[in-house]
Amino acid sequence: MEIKQKPSKNFSSRQGRKIIAIVDHITAGAFSGAVSWLCNPAAKASAHYVISRAGEIIQLVADENKAWHGGEVNKPNWPLYDGHDPNLYTIGIEHEGYKDQGGNGQLTEDQYQATLWLHRQLIAKHGIKIDRDHIVGHYRIDSVNRPNCPGPAFPWDRLFDDLENKPVSQVPGPFPDVTGDRWSAGHIAWCKENDWLKGFEDGTFRPDAPMTREQMAVILARLRDKGVI
Repeated sequence: MEIKQKPSKNFSSRQGRKIIAIVDHITAGAFSGAVSWLCNPAAKASAHYVISRAGEIIQLVADENKAWHGGEVNKPNWPLYDGHDPNLYTIGIEHEGYKDQGGNGQLTEDQYQATLWLHRQLIAKHGIKIDRDHIVGHYRIDSVNRPNCPGPAFPWDRLFDDLENKPVSQVPGPFPDVTGDRWSAGHIAWCKENDWLKGFEDGTFRPDAPMTREQMAVILARLRDKGVI
């Protein structure tokens, strides 16, 4: 799957906090409008990722930065809340849904497969535990104003069953020689999806091989051409 980039300026520092959990949300609006709003400084809100009902994934805020997705903490029912801003130590995923188009949290199959894939990538990348305290809905943080985020029909049971019974170690990695449970699999997958790294002609990545100066020059030129540097 591909993660498209649409950087939002609505982010700040994690202040050194480690990512320990994923918070799932529903947009309560159409995909394009939600993405646009979360990139608007007037919103004073954002998320790390937004997933459309067609299964498209857009990243708005880099994982290492704090997205503003948690809002206010109001009568939380979440044992990992430590009295500090939950945005500091969580990743926020918004799922497109509104009115009778998944507004109750019912995802399309394409959307479900996309969020399952993304959850697996984030679990591998950040070492997030697979349980109902480390993967939560927004309603666990704000039970007063967000009691239906991501909604009663959100597929929690199916998601945890898939994550627990087919863990990351059984999920193919981004290259044949990079397994899903490798510590760097998520990072390598992200670079591959964004066309920063291509691997070798035989389809391998050779993660333990040293990098030559020639190879580094090719990567830097590719980043230059994409406007990254």
